[in-house]
Amino acid sequence: MARLRSDFWVSAHLRRLGVEGIAAVQRRRGAAEAGAIFVKVDRLDGRADLYGPAPQSLVDTEGDDDRRFVALLQEAEPADVETRIGKELRFDGDLWIVEIDDRAGRHLLNLAE
Repeated sequence: MARLRSDFWVSAHLRRLGVEGIAAVQRRRGAAEAGAIFVKVDRLDGRADLYGPAPQSLVDTEGDDDRRFVALLQEAEPADVETRIGKELRFDGDLWIVEIDDRAGRHLLNLAE
């Protein structure tokens, strides 16, 4: 099964967040078809989380089209999250960044187990 394009996935995820009343924006547009997606969650209290694509070794690929994520930083200083995003951008200029503002840290991502 083909993987959903990054631009469609981001659009759908932003809509899903909005339906749940979670404020989110597309902060950076990456490659439409296959850009990696990173999600920053600002907890609005001086803490932030960063999620990125799960390594393929952690993803069950049997008939599953859904993207999986892993926590890269949790309850970190926002400046540390921004530093990590900068490093990821230097490595891959085609990535997407979604930013969520939510005190509870909700993101609605499917996390790899």
